[in-house]
Amino acid sequence: MEFQYYGANCVRITTKKASIVIDDNLADLGLKNVSKAGDVALFTSAHALPKADVRIIIDSPGEYEVANTSIQGISARAHIDESGKKNATIFKIVGEDLRVAVVGHIYPELSDAQLEAIGTIDVLIVPVGGNGYTMDGIGALKLIRKIEPKVVIPTHYDDKGINYPVPQQELGEVLKALAMEPKEAVTKLKLKAGEMAELMQLVVLEKQ
Repeated sequence: MEFQYYGANCVRITTKKASIVIDDNLADLGLKNVSKAGDVALFTSAHALPKADVRIIIDSPGEYEVANTSIQGISARAHIDESGKKNATIFKIVGEDLRVAVVGHIYPELSDAQLEAIGTIDVLIVPVGGNGYTMDGIGALKLIRKIEPKVVIPTHYDDKGINYPVPQQELGEVLKALAMEPKEAVTKLKLKAGEMAELMQLVVLEKQ
């Protein structure tokens, strides 16, 4: 399974049978969309329709099976939601014996039922930019401790090339709050089941 980062909350996950693109709203932020024909498009919150002829759009809770990949959408409170509302979707993706959680812009306090639905996770993709729009480093750390993944990939932090609706914190500031030391940044992360490190790792992906 391979992971590539395109800025904001947009990540591509590639398996032997599927190409999954998460939160490709890049055109709204001053960049170019990256979705291609045949991609599986996941959206954790409200979105515009992809211009590419994607294979399927999944943007709500439920259980889906696409190209030997299991995708479960879990209803969640968005970070900017009032208490009791659930306008966001957490995704659990299982393929090639790896389990990935994509939380999106959620309020970091999850219920026992939500944590049970997420279950054991190998890779957690989590936004960290804060400033009221999404989780900051402290909120992300709280979530990381509850989920206990083997690999953490931070997204949605300050980038001068992105027109965020709300200014985001710089990654260096976020890493201080996370109290995790990343390895050097990589352009692409390749993972295989059975080859994961025992200790939790923070991996920074360079923007494509």
